Amino acid sequence: MLFTLLLHSSSAKSPSSSDSPFQVLVTYGSVVKLMHEKTKCRLHSQDVPYGSGSGQQSVTGIPTVDDSNSYWIVRPEKGSSAKQGDTIKSGTIIRLQHLGTRKWLHSHMHASPLSNNLEVSGYGHDSESDKGDNWKLLIEGSGKNWKQNQKIRFQHVETGGYLHSHDKTYSSRIVGGHYEVCGVGEKNVNNIWLGAEGVYLPITETKKRATY
Repeated sequence: MLFTLLLHSSSAKSPSSSDSPFQVLVTYGSVVKLMHEKTKCRLHSQDVPYGSGSGQQSVTGIPTVDDSNSYWIVRPEKGSSAKQGDTIKSGTIIRLQHLGTRKWLHSHMHASPLSNNLEVSGYGHDSESDKGDNWKLLIEGSGKNWKQNQKIRFQHVETGGYLHSHDKTYSSRIVGGHYEVCGVGEKNVNNIWLGAEGVYLPITETKKRATY
Protein backbone atom coordinates (compact mmCIF):
# COMPACT_ATOMS: atom_id res chain seq x y z
CA MET A 1 0.00 0.00 0.00
CA LEU A 2 1.10 3.56 -0.73
CA PHE A 3 0.57 4.60 2.89
CA THR A 4 2.84 1.81 4.12
CA LEU A 5 5.52 2.84 1.63
CA LEU A 6 5.30 6.43 2.83
CA LEU A 7 5.80 5.31 6.43
CA HIS A 8 8.85 3.25 5.53
CA SER A 9 10.30 6.12 3.51
CA SER A 10 10.08 8.66 6.35
CA SER A 11 13.32 9.74 7.97
CA ALA A 12 14.73 7.62 10.80
CA LYS A 13 17.09 10.38 11.90
CA SER A 14 16.69 12.10 15.24
CA PRO A 15 15.02 15.47 14.70
CA SER A 16 17.34 18.44 14.48
CA SER A 17 16.80 22.00 13.35
CA SER A 18 19.84 21.59 11.09
CA ASP A 19 18.30 18.72 9.11
CA SER A 20 16.43 21.07 6.77
CA PRO A 21 16.20 24.81 6.08
CA PHE A 22 12.56 24.92 7.16
CA GLN A 23 10.22 23.24 9.61
CA VAL A 24 7.26 21.23 8.38
CA LEU A 25 3.84 22.09 9.76
CA VAL A 26 1.98 19.34 11.63
CA THR A 27 -1.57 19.03 10.29
CA TYR A 28 -4.57 16.91 11.18
CA GLY A 29 -4.20 13.46 9.66
CA SER A 30 -0.40 13.47 9.92
CA VAL A 31 1.11 10.23 11.25
CA VAL A 32 4.03 11.06 13.51
CA LYS A 33 6.39 9.75 16.13
CA LEU A 34 6.72 11.90 19.23
CA MET A 35 10.19 12.10 20.74
CA HIS A 36 10.75 12.87 24.41
CA GLU A 37 13.42 15.57 24.43
CA LYS A 38 15.29 14.46 27.55
CA THR A 39 15.48 10.67 27.03
CA LYS A 40 15.12 10.65 23.20
CA CYS A 41 12.55 7.84 23.55
CA ARG A 42 9.55 7.63 21.19
CA LEU A 43 5.99 7.53 22.53
CA HIS A 44 5.00 3.89 22.07
CA SER A 45 2.11 1.53 22.60
CA GLN A 46 1.29 -2.08 21.81
CA ASP A 47 -1.37 -4.64 22.67
CA VAL A 48 -0.02 -5.23 26.17
CA PRO A 49 -2.25 -4.30 29.15
CA TYR A 50 -1.06 -2.80 32.40
CA GLY A 51 -0.90 -5.33 35.20
CA SER A 52 -2.18 -2.72 37.66
CA GLY A 53 -4.26 0.47 37.64
CA SER A 54 -6.84 0.57 34.85
CA GLY A 55 -5.64 -2.59 33.11
CA GLN A 56 -5.91 -0.69 29.82
CA GLN A 57 -3.34 -0.87 27.02
CA SER A 58 0.11 0.24 28.15
CA VAL A 59 1.85 3.34 26.82
CA THR A 60 5.63 3.55 27.20
CA GLY A 61 8.69 5.29 25.80
CA ILE A 62 10.80 3.12 23.53
CA PRO A 63 14.51 3.87 23.07
CA THR A 64 14.65 2.53 19.48
CA VAL A 65 13.77 4.74 16.51
CA ASP A 66 12.62 2.23 13.88
CA ASP A 67 9.60 0.68 15.61
CA SER A 68 6.23 0.66 13.85
CA ASN A 69 4.31 0.79 17.15
CA SER A 70 5.43 4.38 17.76
CA TYR A 71 3.24 6.02 15.10
CA TRP A 72 0.34 8.24 16.19
CA ILE A 73 -2.33 9.88 14.03
CA VAL A 74 -3.05 13.51 14.92
CA ARG A 75 -6.84 13.93 15.24
CA PRO A 76 -9.09 16.83 16.27
CA GLU A 77 -11.20 16.55 19.40
CA LYS A 78 -14.52 14.79 19.03
CA GLY A 79 -17.18 17.06 17.52
CA SER A 80 -14.66 19.52 16.08
CA SER A 81 -15.18 21.00 12.61
CA ALA A 82 -11.43 20.72 11.87
CA LYS A 83 -10.50 18.94 8.64
CA GLN A 84 -7.64 16.78 7.44
CA GLY A 85 -4.81 19.08 6.37
CA ASP A 86 -5.71 21.90 8.79
CA THR A 87 -2.87 23.40 10.81
CA ILE A 88 -2.93 23.20 14.62
CA LYS A 89 -2.46 26.26 16.84
CA SER A 90 -1.03 26.32 20.34
CA GLY A 91 -3.81 25.86 22.87
CA THR A 92 -5.87 23.60 20.59
CA ILE A 93 -7.46 20.45 22.02
CA ILE A 94 -6.39 17.40 20.02
CA ARG A 95 -6.41 13.61 20.23
CA LEU A 96 -3.65 11.16 19.35
CA GLN A 97 -4.68 7.80 17.92
CA HIS A 98 -2.25 4.89 17.93
CA LEU A 99 -1.86 3.74 14.34
CA GLY A 100 -1.39 0.04 15.02
CA THR A 101 -4.08 -0.67 17.63
CA ARG A 102 -6.43 2.31 16.96
CA LYS A 103 -6.45 3.14 20.68
CA TRP A 104 -6.49 6.77 21.85
CA LEU A 105 -3.81 8.30 24.06
CA HIS A 106 -5.71 8.53 27.35
CA SER A 107 -5.21 9.49 30.97
CA HIS A 108 -7.18 9.38 34.21
CA MET A 109 -6.67 9.27 37.97
CA HIS A 110 -5.25 5.73 38.16
CA ALA A 111 -1.67 5.61 39.46
CA SER A 112 1.15 4.96 36.98
CA PRO A 113 3.04 1.69 37.63
CA LEU A 114 6.55 2.93 38.49
CA SER A 115 6.31 6.50 39.80
CA ASN A 116 2.74 6.61 41.15
CA ASN A 117 1.92 9.61 38.98
CA LEU A 118 -1.09 9.70 36.63
CA GLU A 119 -1.39 6.63 34.42
CA VAL A 120 -1.30 7.18 30.64
CA SER A 121 -2.92 4.41 28.63
CA GLY A 122 -4.41 3.40 25.29
CA TYR A 123 -8.21 3.43 25.32
CA GLY A 124 -11.17 2.88 23.02
CA HIS A 125 -11.19 2.44 19.25
CA ASP A 126 -12.14 4.33 16.09
CA SER A 127 -15.76 4.80 17.17
CA GLU A 128 -15.10 4.80 20.93
CA SER A 129 -13.53 7.93 22.38
CA ASP A 130 -14.31 10.06 25.42
CA LYS A 131 -13.09 13.26 27.12
CA GLY A 132 -10.20 11.37 28.71
CA ASP A 133 -8.62 11.31 25.23
CA ASN A 134 -8.37 15.11 24.97
CA TRP A 135 -4.99 16.84 25.21
CA LYS A 136 -4.18 20.54 24.92
CA LEU A 137 -1.22 21.26 22.64
CA LEU A 138 1.14 23.84 24.16
CA ILE A 139 3.95 25.22 22.01
CA GLU A 140 7.12 26.29 23.80
CA GLY A 141 8.59 29.64 22.72
CA SER A 142 7.44 31.58 19.68
CA GLY A 143 5.21 30.35 16.90
CA LYS A 144 1.45 29.87 16.79
CA ASN A 145 1.22 26.71 14.65
CA TRP A 146 2.64 23.29 15.53
CA LYS A 147 5.77 22.41 13.52
CA GLN A 148 7.95 19.32 13.33
CA ASN A 149 10.98 19.42 15.67
CA GLN A 150 9.35 22.19 17.75
CA LYS A 151 9.31 21.86 21.54
CA ILE A 152 5.78 21.15 22.74
CA ARG A 153 3.84 19.94 25.74
CA PHE A 154 0.59 18.00 25.92
CA GLN A 155 -1.65 18.82 28.87
CA HIS A 156 -4.43 16.37 29.64
CA VAL A 157 -7.69 18.32 29.75
CA GLU A 158 -9.52 16.34 32.44
CA THR A 159 -6.70 15.78 34.95
CA GLY A 160 -4.45 18.76 34.13
CA GLY A 161 -1.43 16.44 33.97
CA TYR A 162 1.36 16.97 31.45
CA LEU A 163 2.47 14.05 29.27
CA HIS A 164 5.73 13.06 30.91
CA SER A 165 8.58 10.57 30.79
CA HIS A 166 11.79 10.13 32.78
CA ASP A 167 14.64 7.69 33.42
CA LYS A 168 12.54 5.05 35.20
CA THR A 169 12.39 1.90 33.03
CA TYR A 170 10.41 -1.33 33.13
CA SER A 171 12.08 -4.67 33.84
CA SER A 172 9.31 -6.99 32.59
CA ARG A 173 9.96 -9.39 29.71
CA ILE A 174 7.64 -7.68 27.21
CA VAL A 175 8.43 -4.01 27.82
CA GLY A 176 11.80 -4.37 29.55
CA GLY A 177 13.98 -1.33 28.92
CA HIS A 178 11.02 0.86 27.98
CA TYR A 179 10.67 4.16 29.83
CA GLU A 180 7.59 4.91 31.91
CA VAL A 181 5.19 7.45 30.39
CA CYS A 182 2.83 9.13 32.83
CA GLY A 183 1.13 12.43 33.65
CA VAL A 184 2.43 14.96 36.17
CA GLY A 185 0.86 18.11 37.54
CA GLU A 186 3.69 20.57 36.94
CA LYS A 187 5.68 21.80 33.96
CA ASN A 188 9.30 20.68 33.90
CA VAL A 189 12.02 19.57 31.48
CA ASN A 190 10.70 16.00 31.49
CA ASN A 191 7.43 16.85 29.78
CA ILE A 192 8.81 18.39 26.59
CA TRP A 193 8.25 16.48 23.32
CA LEU A 194 9.01 17.01 19.63
CA GLY A 195 7.42 15.76 16.42
CA ALA A 196 9.99 13.39 14.91
CA GLU A 197 9.73 10.85 12.06
CA GLY A 198 6.48 10.36 10.20
CA VAL A 199 4.21 11.34 7.34
CA TYR A 200 3.33 15.03 7.56
CA LEU A 201 0.30 15.80 5.41
CA PRO A 202 0.48 19.07 3.44
CA ILE A 203 -1.91 21.89 4.23
CA THR A 204 -5.08 21.34 2.23
CA GLU A 205 -6.33 24.50 0.56
CA THR A 206 -9.48 23.17 -1.14
CA LYS A 207 -12.76 23.35 0.74
CA LYS A 208 -13.62 19.78 -0.31
CA ARG A 209 -11.54 17.99 2.30
CA ALA A 210 -11.94 14.67 4.04
CA THR A 211 -13.51 14.97 7.50
CA TYR A 212 -13.23 12.76 10.58
